[in-house]
Amino acid sequence: MRVDLFDFDLPPERIALRPVSPRDAARMLVVRPGATPELADAQVRDLPDLLSPGDALVVNDTSVFPARLDGLRRRASSQGEGVRVEAMLHKRLAPDIWLALARPGKRLAVGDTVEFTAADGAQSLSARIEAKGEGGEVTLRFAASGPALDAAVAAIGHIPLPPYIAAKRPDDAQDRADYQTMFAAHEGSVAAPTAGLHFTPELVARLAARGVETHRVTLHVGAGTFLPVKADDTSDHRMHSEWGEVSTETAAALNAVKARGGRVVTVGTTATRLIESAASEQGRLDAWRGETDIFITPGSRFRFIDGMLTNFHLPRSTLVMLVAAFVGHDTQKRAYAHAIATGYRFYSYGDACLLLPQARP
Repeated sequence: MRVDLFDFDLPPERIALRPVSPRDAARMLVVRPGATPELADAQVRDLPDLLSPGDALVVNDTSVFPARLDGLRRRASSQGEGVRVEAMLHKRLAPDIWLALARPGKRLAVGDTVEFTAADGAQSLSARIEAKGEGGEVTLRFAASGPALDAAVAAIGHIPLPPYIAAKRPDDAQDRADYQTMFAAHEGSVAAPTAGLHFTPELVARLAARGVETHRVTLHVGAGTFLPVKADDTSDHRMHSEWGEVSTETAAALNAVKARGGRVVTVGTTATRLIESAASEQGRLDAWRGETDIFITPGSRFRFIDGMLTNFHLPRSTLVMLVAAFVGHDTQKRAYAHAIATGYRFYSYGDACLLLPQARP
């Protein structure tokens, strides 16, 4: 399918640079596909009224770590202060080795040393470039290892805000709280599962009182989520893999929800991709652990989920393609046009949409 079919114009002022407060005050567009799609304006705090007793939400409990490091490349043969480098850690290979996306990748070579420093210059961490891959990917071997490396990264690293926010303002202390969901438990993501950012303890309590269950899965969001689709056709795009896990207990609980006629509604595209990776062709969810590179586009068949809460995504992105696959491309385009025309806030810190193709009987 042509990638340009998923393009749209978004006014720059529609890009949210900070979340609303409280989190569940965000706007939410309710999308019910059909012969004539129904679009209704609501707020995330209305979610308990839009779900039914016996339904279940699936949230991603991954935690974002300060994965962006700033530093200088130094070579013994070079004069001057060196080249400024930004590295986004995205996959650990050993106690002292990480894969990272580095900029400017073309200015780096195997054997170079990069000295990463804290913003105030009070702490530093050095790494050697062991290998180079495609698209600016490098293998970094750090001077520190294990827990000592973890502590150093936590001290000098930056919260990896998406490029469309980072280009407009630097990260700050508030982002360490804002760019983390209330469900965060297992560190490993370089991007937040942003639909989960809308939840508060009060909202979760109201959902429970309504009889809506909340279940957790883990998918560590990788740096590939920031990469644009450069191919002209979706069939030529290669998805980056991400690690995830669905526990035996969660799989059993969600199968029970389906067996009694409840709906399973995923919170975010990350939970959606993981659940659909773990579901069998027969529509049963199995315990699952490993890497997934599932790419869901229009024409894909959803095996398990009945609804999805998600933010508004970038043009030509794999995420907007997933939304189009779930509700239909025409409905997705109509919903996004409505959101733009009526002032919804887009992307990671923006508003939400609730996709409910199936009503409860």
